Amino acid sequence: MIDDHSTPPSSGAAVAGDAQTLDQARERLLAELRTHALVLESVVLTSGQTSSYLIDAKRAILRPAGFAALGQLVAAQAEAWEATAVGGMTMGADPIACAALAGGADVKAFFVRKEAKQHGLARRIEGPALESGDRCLIVEDVVTTGGSTIRALEAVREAGHTICGVLAICDRLAGGAAEIERAAGAPFHALSTIDEVYPDRPDR
Repeated sequence: MIDDHSTPPSSGAAVAGDAQTLDQARERLLAELRTHALVLESVVLTSGQTSSYLIDAKRAILRPAGFAALGQLVAAQAEAWEATAVGGMTMGADPIACAALAGGADVKAFFVRKEAKQHGLARRIEGPALESGDRCLIVEDVVTTGGSTIRALEAVREAGHTICGVLAICDRLAGGAAEIERAAGAPFHALSTIDEVYPDRPDR
């Protein structure tokens, strides 16, 4: 099991790989998030909401320890959900999809543009061509309301592909998880929650 805190086994939390190894990877990821990703200042979130703190996951996962731990966890989840492709909305999903490959996942990585390019191949979904039978694992760094994640999965679905699940590095527990599950028609799983990364947050 990757996580005893956000998604129970019945909803598809990863069971692939050695449980102790995955638990250790999760603890390393949490430590990196607490040390490097937590920013205590007034910010405007992607959702448009104002907050006194920010989880900038890229500050943690674009370091060797955080990237390695993330790769193990995403690869295990991809295997558990039988995903054949991993990706999501650029830029939040980009390092997560790459970490899946580095972690040994036998998948294609892809990025979803906010809008299709107006030149070249005019693609909205970048990376190896996705095929009709591909099972896509949508990934996101931090989920608040879930808006950007839902836009990504809608783009993938409109292109004719199946969503097998949605994985986030951190769930801010602001209602986004339920909205994503409803939109995806597939399970949502978070590798951590804001209460684990910032247990003393003022809005708890």
